[in-house]
Amino acid sequence: MRISTVIKALLAATAITPLLCQAESNVNTGGGSPLATTAHVDFQIAIPKFVFLRIGTGPGTVAGGWAAGGSIDLISFAPTPAQVGTGPLAALAASGDLGNGTETAVVVANNGTVTLSSTTTGALSDGTGDNLSFATITTAAAHNTSATTLAAPALADGVTTSVPIAAVGKIVQQDAKWTYSYSNATIPPAGTYGGVNVNNGRVTYTASVL
Repeated sequence: MRISTVIKALLAATAITPLLCQAESNVNTGGGSPLATTAHVDFQIAIPKFVFLRIGTGPGTVAGGWAAGGSIDLISFAPTPAQVGTGPLAALAASGDLGNGTETAVVVANNGTVTLSSTTTGALSDGTGDNLSFATITTAAAHNTSATTLAAPALADGVTTSVPIAAVGKIVQQDAKWTYSYSNATIPPAGTYGGVNVNNGRVTYTASVL
């Protein structure tokens, strides 16, 4: 039976050269003492670069379990006629994943300083020509679980505002409880300003890392 020249060459190479996947081994012999030999193993762990951001309802904490979630919370203010224009007002009890206008905020990243920003498309509108500025909504950051409380970028009309989140050894792991309040310092025209992705009501938060 004939065997092709190529197959013969492969068989010969296999017989002469050990397979690359074989582990290293060495032997030392002789009459001296002590007697030693060496072998080596190489290790590699590939860590991907990532950034995680959570605002409000969703999975993930500074301790782990980072995953995507699709919930978008509505922070709603509804002063009574007697309250309009009388000073700072808390959000309704059902607002935010922690209630009363308070949201869980989390940033985790592993490649240095994070830039955390907020972007709006314009002032809150009632759809009929009247507007309320996002400057009337403040964000107070309070301690949650991390040693450093996550700072909140201010809200402004039709622009992006940013804050730097410093890394420790290239790692950012910060969270906070963000509580939104309405300054309620003026008497605006009657109407519903903003809403669920209507009338400029949506704020987009972005966490970015180089």
